[in-house]
Amino acid sequence: MVVDKATFGQATPLGAWQAIRPLGALATAILYFGLAPAGLVALVAGMALDLSSVEWAGAAAAAAGVALLIGRAAIVARRSTRLGVLLGGALEGLPAGQLLCDGADGVVFANSAFASLSGWRGEEPPFDALERQFARNPESAMEFRRLTERVRAGLTAAVELPVPGEDGRPPEWRRIQGQPVNGFPGAIHWRVEDITARRELEQVMRREQAKLVDFMEHAPIGFFSVDQDGQFLFVNSTLADWLGCAPGDLTDGAKRLRDILATPPSDAAPYDLFEYGGAEQRGELRMVGLQGRSFQASVAHSVVVAEDGHAVHTRSVVRDLTPEHEWQAALHRSEQRFQRFFEDAPIGIALLDDDGRLSECNRAFLALIGSESGSVIGRPMADMIAPTERERATARLRAVLGGEDPAAPLEVRLLGGRELTAQLYARRLGGAGLILHFIDMTERKSLEAQFAQSQKMQAIGQLAGGVAHDFNNLLTAMIGFCDLLLLRHKPGDQSFSDIMQIKQNANRAANLVRQLLAFSRQQTLQPRVIAVTDVLAELANLLRRLIGETIELKMIHGRDLGLVKVDQNQLEQVIINLVVNARDAMAGGGRLTVVTSNYAVAQPERREHETIPAGDYVCLEVIDTGCGIARENLQRIFEPFYTTKEVGSGTGLGLSTVYGIVRQTGGFVFVDSALGEGTTFTILLPRHRGEARSVEVVEPRERRGYDLTGTGTILLVEDEDAVRVFSARALRNKGYQVLEAKNGEAALQQIESDGASIDLLITDVVMPQMDGPTLARHVRDLRPDMRVIFISGYAEDRLGEIDGVKIAHFLPKPFSLKQLAAKVKDVIREGR
Repeated sequence: MVVDKATFGQATPLGAWQAIRPLGALATAILYFGLAPAGLVALVAGMALDLSSVEWAGAAAAAAGVALLIGRAAIVARRSTRLGVLLGGALEGLPAGQLLCDGADGVVFANSAFASLSGWRGEEPPFDALERQFARNPESAMEFRRLTERVRAGLTAAVELPVPGEDGRPPEWRRIQGQPVNGFPGAIHWRVEDITARRELEQVMRREQAKLVDFMEHAPIGFFSVDQDGQFLFVNSTLADWLGCAPGDLTDGAKRLRDILATPPSDAAPYDLFEYGGAEQRGELRMVGLQGRSFQASVAHSVVVAEDGHAVHTRSVVRDLTPEHEWQAALHRSEQRFQRFFEDAPIGIALLDDDGRLSECNRAFLALIGSESGSVIGRPMADMIAPTERERATARLRAVLGGEDPAAPLEVRLLGGRELTAQLYARRLGGAGLILHFIDMTERKSLEAQFAQSQKMQAIGQLAGGVAHDFNNLLTAMIGFCDLLLLRHKPGDQSFSDIMQIKQNANRAANLVRQLLAFSRQQTLQPRVIAVTDVLAELANLLRRLIGETIELKMIHGRDLGLVKVDQNQLEQVIINLVVNARDAMAGGGRLTVVTSNYAVAQPERREHETIPAGDYVCLEVIDTGCGIARENLQRIFEPFYTTKEVGSGTGLGLSTVYGIVRQTGGFVFVDSALGEGTTFTILLPRHRGEARSVEVVEPRERRGYDLTGTGTILLVEDEDAVRVFSARALRNKGYQVLEAKNGEAALQQIESDGASIDLLITDVVMPQMDGPTLARHVRDLRPDMRVIFISGYAEDRLGEIDGVKIAHFLPKPFSLKQLAAKVKDVIREGR
């Protein structure tokens, strides 16, 4: 019998069935109908009916048996037909392709899914269509051949292969499985499945898995797992990097959990991190890497026990605390640095909240207001500002808090233990409130006042010097013409007393001018090395007479007192002026103390508006117990003509003379006073390293009957007519031939024309156009041997040097007739 379309009916929708050989029918029956061996005998007998090449012959007994078999075969055939239709329909409905081939590669069965998945259309054997799908990809074709060979060798095998897409479409995937049919040599059951969706899903899952693995490997935290023996099952790359190795160096079985712990727990399981153990272990510990690096770590360690209670593994998360500790240390250092800058800042810093209350401040601010932090924190800032400026300061702070940027600092007076002025800088904080900076301006204000006072004193000194110069010219003429008049009017003459009155008042005026020059430091000094105690000893009797009987005089001298180089006459003038000033302050009596001592300055000292350089000084203090000086007057007591005495009781030049003489000597003078308590004047004079020299007191020559007459030609250069006329007449009266010139240019012309006959040049220092030093320089070019006498109302030491040669001869104004004649005679005699 041949199994055809009539047998399988609905199982072949393509209608392309071919005649199947009897062996194929036999395989089909075995596969689909599950016939027992007895049934196979009947089936074989039934099949023999249609085999013309097989004839049956036998005995009669055999015929009966054949008949029985035929009957049973008919029953089986009916049942097989019904089952074949049922099973064919079931196989046809499967989504997977089904192909059954016999031992000769003949097709026994193929469902529609196989035709769709393999591209079989009936023109060729189904298996060839399936094989042709993979022929376009050499690798797939090779894998398919390997599959075929294995299956035909009697093995069950499967492979997943891509089917190249057309028109650039992605490939589809097929799973082909071949399985030999047991009991039928060469028969194979092929199964074909479309796994494209599964492969795409697997690819998506692999990508996600790769992302997860990459995240786990390179996460910013470490992961690891160990078993019950503490052997590493998994270590991610992050933790391995921290431990200075690769993950494989830990998972190769050579290392255990305890090998990376700086202090392993002693009484705990190999998989435990801490002594207390447990399913959940959390805390900080120190880990040690394979290269020796150690770091502090925070670990969350979960211990998982299997259902059998034996197998253990852990899930552990590690966080390296090194960066956190470094950040904390850096933050701590930054906070310390900020706190140090805040606390040690040289300016006051205060933080205010939105309500204007003080929330924090530094030590400099507390020092400004003279309070402790506990007494000011929480108080309104306005309470610490002087009432007269409180409203203005509060308005400024409100404006800054509202977002306004102040253009300039605000100057305010703070309430504290002392009178204090500060510049206030206000800025809004990033969050809320204000930050205030206070710069103490008290010292600066004082220095500004002191500088202004110094500038004023200097200006007054320059003015006094200029006035003194002009007065000296006038007084020279007045005193000189009085001397000329006295040559004609003797003591018995009626006009003699009048002339002497004029001269005496002129001399008094000259004394006032000398005091002005002393204040402006423009007088001529004759410094010598002396001991201050010797000067005081000589003045003791005079001072006692000056102060009177109601005032006690006490002198205290220091031991080993140093020497000073000063003009003794000027120093005596200083002491006398201070004593007289103290006497006037003690109208009802008191005590006057004069103290001398050594004073050493290691570093420059700032006292009042003066800076005392480092060095050794001799200190002279004049202390009285008088009425004292008001604070507002202390800054003006050294000004010329300033006095607090009644009109007619003083000229106001005494203390200014003291100031000028001391400063011109290179010393310093300071005053400390309090109303009702007394005053202390302190004088510091530079200490001289050397021996004292005795002062030779020489009586003026004119008092010893010295002959002032002489001979020679003198060129007199003076721009003041009165001084020039007096001087020329005085010298002519003494026997000299005098040539006169009003200025330096005229004098230079006379020297150029008749210089050989001139024996002496007398020239004023300050003249318009060509001054005296310039004239002298030209004269020395023409007549190097000519003697020069300078006359001036200024001090000698202001003239300096001429061509590097110190001025040899100088006669200060005002001078008398005898002083002029004596000076001229001495210079001419010296030149001869």
